[in-house]
Amino acid sequence: MTSDTKTLKMMAVVKDRPEEGFTVVQKTISTDLASHEVLVKVMSASFCGTDYHIYKYDAWAQNRLKLPLTVGHEFSGKIIKIGSKVTKVKVGDNVSAETHIICGKCEFCLRGEGHICENTKIIGVDTDGCFANYIKMPEDNCFINSPDINPLHLSVQEPLGNAVHTVTHFDVSNKTVAIVGCGPIGLLGIDVAKAYGASKVIAIEVNEYRRNIAKELGAEVIINPLVDDVIAIVKNATGGRGVDVVCEFSGNKNAIEQAFKYIKAGGKMSMLGLPSKPIEINLADDVVFKGITIYGVVGRRIYGTWHQVKDLIDKNQLHLDKIITHQFPLKDINIAAQIMGSGNSGKIVLIPEEVSNE
Repeated sequence: MTSDTKTLKMMAVVKDRPEEGFTVVQKTISTDLASHEVLVKVMSASFCGTDYHIYKYDAWAQNRLKLPLTVGHEFSGKIIKIGSKVTKVKVGDNVSAETHIICGKCEFCLRGEGHICENTKIIGVDTDGCFANYIKMPEDNCFINSPDINPLHLSVQEPLGNAVHTVTHFDVSNKTVAIVGCGPIGLLGIDVAKAYGASKVIAIEVNEYRRNIAKELGAEVIINPLVDDVIAIVKNATGGRGVDVVCEFSGNKNAIEQAFKYIKAGGKMSMLGLPSKPIEINLADDVVFKGITIYGVVGRRIYGTWHQVKDLIDKNQLHLDKIITHQFPLKDINIAAQIMGSGNSGKIVLIPEEVSNE
């Protein structure tokens, strides 16, 4: 790209019809930038559950999206142009992006809790996303990566941040930890719990493919809730006392209700999964009299969680090659979505094909 280049051709994955599926198109992106904006060449992007909701065009997507939309929000890339007032990053920086664009002005932003900003916009949902060769981002959303890290690993920092936030909000060192739901973020949660010194990790997951990955990651106890007595096995694995920390990733009604039965008195519960049905618990017996603490997880702490993630990756403390199970070019996005929908995958990463701009 030269200083005279006004537009760039690119391949992009778009949601342009109110039905299941994505469309892969060639389009252009203007290189004109707002003063605090940057242009990033995408090196890798990872597929998220949110993207699958958009693929299916379910009730949430129908109510939230304005079509057409370039989708995708998890990526790594290289900055190729910066706006006139950008000071925090420079051309050539290897970056990933915080996907929540926050206002910086509301009560929560002003007290350092931007992850619960009341005016949050999400890239690939409220603005055009990263399943493309290029994306524009506010400089404040760019997190500078170490230069020599595998781009595949860098593309999963956003969901890894969800796992880090969920697992490390409470101290898990020398604690028994239940990971409830071993989808991609739950699998990352197992890896994080092991890295932070959990004494025993109990993985609870219905899908055999993902249970096998959980075992490879070092979970000491693997439970299939479709056939196993979850409460009895957890109690047996913890000397009858119950688990110290529950990290809830599933959003499953039964799984959540069971967790309140096997958590230890005085235990801690971090909840990231989003239930689609009302949860029924005995508030007196299972919360108040047990003295447990519950924490709701929204995204990543900006940018405290990101620095935790960077430290784990830079020190090679994770096993991301076991969690990233599939790679596809952008043109195969619908195949990637179908595989994710089957449940027989860990994290899926997309690699944009090169598009000539000569």
